[in-house]
Amino acid sequence: MANLISIDEARGRILEAVRLLPTEDVVLDAALGRVLAEDVSSAIPVPPFDSSAMDGYAVTAGPPAELEVVGESRAGHPAAVAVSGGQAVRISTGAAVPDGADAVVPVERTEQVRGDGTVNGLVRVPAIAAGENIRYAGEVVRAGDVVLHAGTVLGPPEVGVAASVGRPTLRCAVRPRVALLVTGDELVEPGQGLRPGAIYSSNRFALAAQIDRAGALNVLVESVPDDAAGTRAALARALAAADVVIVSGGVSVGPHDHVKGALAELDVEERFWGVRLRPGKPVWFGVGDRTLVYGLPGNPVSAMVTFQLFVRPALAALQGADPSAGRGEAILDEPVPRNPRREEAVRVRLRPDRDGWHATTTGQQDSHMLTSMLRADALAFVPAGEEKVPAGERVEIEFL
Repeated sequence: MANLISIDEARGRILEAVRLLPTEDVVLDAALGRVLAEDVSSAIPVPPFDSSAMDGYAVTAGPPAELEVVGESRAGHPAAVAVSGGQAVRISTGAAVPDGADAVVPVERTEQVRGDGTVNGLVRVPAIAAGENIRYAGEVVRAGDVVLHAGTVLGPPEVGVAASVGRPTLRCAVRPRVALLVTGDELVEPGQGLRPGAIYSSNRFALAAQIDRAGALNVLVESVPDDAAGTRAALARALAAADVVIVSGGVSVGPHDHVKGALAELDVEERFWGVRLRPGKPVWFGVGDRTLVYGLPGNPVSAMVTFQLFVRPALAALQGADPSAGRGEAILDEPVPRNPRREEAVRVRLRPDRDGWHATTTGQQDSHMLTSMLRADALAFVPAGEEKVPAGERVEIEFL
């Protein structure tokens, strides 16, 4: 691990190895969080007709007048009559404006002269200008407009917009299939008793949650003992099942670290091993026949940080999304020590202010302290150096 590379170079090597996944049609009910693989244009104007922005009366613009109510237009039930001089049509919000009307008087600005405001009643209206309280056809979207672009991660607004232009399905990237292997004889499942020298397996659950949040599918999750044959067999299963394989632990050079040797036997080509990063220096990356393979550190924080920095961008890029999304800057509200040789990814809480985001650390930053991830909003990147980064300095951040 003599030739450590920078975070940016590691990301670059990973993204060079990414190949877009196939696409599939996804119904809107299942589209949340998926990545759009097509530009979506509208076949219709939105709204598709001139409609009322108010409950009131559709009228012909003009001076104050007493008007005969000759019909009603409700949402989904347009009026059967047109409006002419001396007439009005009662109208609901969202209902189609009848022919002959070019304004809507809100009901609270009218006075009933005869009847209750329904058909055959007489209503007094104030002066009103043409166009008042009318939403025109195509005001939101014109027919032919592109409303969503390929590469968009679909959230609730995007799903709603797709529905508003009449799309029942969307063409999306297939979700990446991920196999997660967690190595270590010392690991015990939560709920079981701890034998001497054992610890509970947190990486399996934290990394599986990160995989899910990144829009990928956990297709295989296994705990693997520190055994050469067992490690090779588990990796062979993972490579056959997944687009991305993640191994937590076992990528060092100790007598019980079997991952690198097994990957070499399985023809996985190493692209890098070691990044100038704290925490996460011993991260490993390689490429199989059709699979991206990661060896993440076993320390819990290192595993989560390296997933965020190196796995998450690849999962985005595999689906055609922007791998660099979620970056920004923040102002440090406290001095932060530097590491002399490695860039640090410091877990920070954020607060908004008039001059942008402000960041404070989540406390002690050692790589085994998983609690440092609690309440963390972002990773702040602190350059290598001797002196502390002073409070008030701007640093790059990546939102979690």
